[in-house]
Amino acid sequence: MSAAFTRSTAALVRPQLRRLRTSHLSSTPVASLSVFALRYSCSPYASSRLYRYRQTAAAFSTSAIPAKDVTVTFIEPDGNEVKATGEEGTNLMELAHENDVDLEGACEGACACSTCHVILPDDIYDCLPEPSDEENDMLDLAFGLTDTSRLGCQVMLSPEMEGMRIKLPSATRNFYVDGAKPSHH
Repeated sequence: MSAAFTRSTAALVRPQLRRLRTSHLSSTPVASLSVFALRYSCSPYASSRLYRYRQTAAAFSTSAIPAKDVTVTFIEPDGNEVKATGEEGTNLMELAHENDVDLEGACEGACACSTCHVILPDDIYDCLPEPSDEENDMLDLAFGLTDTSRLGCQVMLSPEMEGMRIKLPSATRNFYVDGAKPSHH
């Protein structure tokens, strides 16, 4: 193999390696890049770097890590309790819809309304990241706002929430006005 061919192949691989360092870790582009490098016999140094990136991407791939189930209890305004189990990373609004809990979510999770307003226990509220400015703006419109209020579409299930009891407010603006009930998709 000529030195010119090796240099030109390395020149093709180098920008892709740079993109890999700055992009999200994903096994698909890394694996295809490794095949490219091995097929065209790049320098051993470049091939070993590609292999290392592929291994790192596989280790951090979310599909390789099984999601844990988390069980929480929704307390409806009438006192009815609904236990719901969902995978880690599911937001509370989706979990409520999957379990026929009356939590509306008029904007379908776009953080553009306050109809998925929930009231969390103090200890869980303190563990969550601070609400974004957009979420705080929407919470200002929520009925029955408390110190531990959050939008259900912005709170993701985590193992720390196991057994959490989530209170629903006595009303939301959309329920109060038109009586609409959520339906899961």
